[in-house]
Amino acid sequence: MNHAFSLSIAIPVHNEESVLPELLRRTRAALDQVPGGPHQILFVDDGSTDGTFPILEEAAMQDPRILAISLSRNFGHQAALTAALDHLTGDAAVVMDGDLQDVPEVIPQFVEKYQQGYDVVYAQRIRRKEPWLLRLCYFVFYRLMANLSDIRLPLDSGDFGLMSRRVIDQVRLMPEHHRYLRGMRSWVGFQQIGIPVERAERHSGRSKYSLLRLLKLATDGIFAFSIVPIRTAALAGAFVMLLSLSYVLYALYAKIFQHISPQGFTGLLVAVTFLSGIVLFFLGVIGEYVGRIYEETKGRPQYIVGRIAGRTRAGMVYRTREISGGERTRYR
Repeated sequence: MNHAFSLSIAIPVHNEESVLPELLRRTRAALDQVPGGPHQILFVDDGSTDGTFPILEEAAMQDPRILAISLSRNFGHQAALTAALDHLTGDAAVVMDGDLQDVPEVIPQFVEKYQQGYDVVYAQRIRRKEPWLLRLCYFVFYRLMANLSDIRLPLDSGDFGLMSRRVIDQVRLMPEHHRYLRGMRSWVGFQQIGIPVERAERHSGRSKYSLLRLLKLATDGIFAFSIVPIRTAALAGAFVMLLSLSYVLYALYAKIFQHISPQGFTGLLVAVTFLSGIVLFFLGVIGEYVGRIYEETKGRPQYIVGRIAGRTRAGMVYRTREISGGERTRYR
């Protein structure tokens, strides 16, 4: 790697004012160990309602490596990551969360693997310091996702990792709104490798991923990279038809050869309600795919930038730049 190598660290944050001082200290220290430069730390404030962005503005004034972007409202974690990828300047970028569960001290190891020719270096989470029920849900989801997906998805790996510029450029070309970055990163291909990383405890504050948001992220991953749910609907329909045909043959046999008619109002009621539940469930699955198609056809931007503080790609410096409501910044 030559001396001109530059690295960007992309960090989405939302109401993390209590974490930011320690996050800034440790991230700067990790970046100081990376040769080359100039490097960049890019924060995307996803509609915080506390003092997160003022802290980032002050940090951007003191450190030219820091660029802070504030979105006009809360668009969600994956949209904030998309905004970061659109504005970073490095030859490679490390994506990490802002709660310090993704430890910045691992970044030099990512860069070492990048030097060896890998385009994607991702963290494989080990010894997660989270409640056992949540760890179990993560364990089941990653394995279910790996089996359902049409591409190979690494187990126990989140968004924390390094991507080369050519991977970033390909991910930016993907227009979908329901984004699952770790899956998109795998879909691009090139040389990829995982590094075992111990998942740390959250530094302070509370997680912004509620149970419903975790379920939404899980469904985004499944529906974006698999059509198995629709195939399952077809298989379930075929299985129910086979059961129905078997019952019809049994009823005919009993009527013709045994001169009896199958009885059972309760059995009939159970069969009807069971089949109705199957139909409604898979109508919901199909509706989920149709709803995502509808969202894509509207063509709305994935995020809107409200303010920028720091040094942009063009080298211009802003203390705070206001962005009009409908404008999406683009740097070439």
